[in-house]
Amino acid sequence: MTKQIATNITWQDGQVDREQREKNLGQKGCTVWLTGLSSSGKTTLAIALEQVLMQRGFLSYRLDGDNIRHGLNMNLGFSAEDREENIRRIGEVTKLFADAAIISITSFISPYQADRDHARKQHESAGIPFLEVYVDVPLEVAEERDPKGLYKKARAGEIKGFTGIDDPYEPPPAPELHLHTDTLTVVQCVQMLLDMLQEHGIISAEYVGSSIEHTNRVG
Repeated sequence: MTKQIATNITWQDGQVDREQREKNLGQKGCTVWLTGLSSSGKTTLAIALEQVLMQRGFLSYRLDGDNIRHGLNMNLGFSAEDREENIRRIGEVTKLFADAAIISITSFISPYQADRDHARKQHESAGIPFLEVYVDVPLEVAEERDPKGLYKKARAGEIKGFTGIDDPYEPPPAPELHLHTDTLTVVQCVQMLLDMLQEHGIISAEYVGSSIEHTNRVG
């Protein structure tokens, strides 16, 4: 993992803590970490969950893998080292959002278990809930969806180190939620995500049971 390089720096505490921010917003912060193969449905679910939470009065923010590489992580490629740094940075950013009492939703392939474990430890050391969600789909289904044409390019040798083709994906051994998006609809997945948030005390039960107006398939 990345080592501390800067010297002569001191952590500066403020006068507002997380408990005060949560009281001010009327909600608790957390990170919902969606991980899975490309085309598994992570972005679709993140967008839907963010929308539903907003409709129910919760402040959330979605951090998307491709979007982040347009700015914060634009200097990173897809080598193992760059993937590690990509997830390290996102782990830090999403922890800041959650510390601000925001429900932070990340959608990153994040293929390596060690990197996801590091992000979890970052949160746990700060007392922030980290909810890992495995967005699971068979490789053949992901390839069939392939909305960006990336699997096709990887199979043709135009993309090297592509997760699931010539680079591994390490499934979470014990995620907080396991979604099989080849058989579940967006509605079912979002309802399960809401149930998870309720079970972990992030939102109350009264916000979980209301209907979700969305019925299309994931992906």
